[in-house]
Amino acid sequence: MAYTAHHRHAPMSAQKVRRVADLVRGKNVGDALNILRYQTQRGAKLISKVIRSAQANAEVQGMRDAEALRVRKILINEGFRMKRFQPGPRGHVMPIIKRRCHISVELDAPAAE
Repeated sequence: MAYTAHHRHAPMSAQKVRRVADLVRGKNVGDALNILRYQTQRGAKLISKVIRSAQANAEVQGMRDAEALRVRKILINEGFRMKRFQPGPRGHVMPIIKRRCHISVELDAPAAE
């Protein structure tokens, strides 16, 4: 059974968060949280919160050993863009685009070997 969690409208561009997500895709939850703990990127904190939330969802739904779960899927999609404008030289307008992203994590039990 898959356990999911989502963080919508995270205040970072999807490109920056995807670089961090590639580090933990397919790993056990404990290993993934350890890897993210020592990353300096701001996206690592966002992803670790979503992984912990999915792990808590698994415990609430009756999963006995939530530490044995593995990260099956991490999706980082583009969110909306906040558009602001700043005055530029000679009466021009300089756009400021603040990007957002959506983070989705899916955990499941590892396959029996």
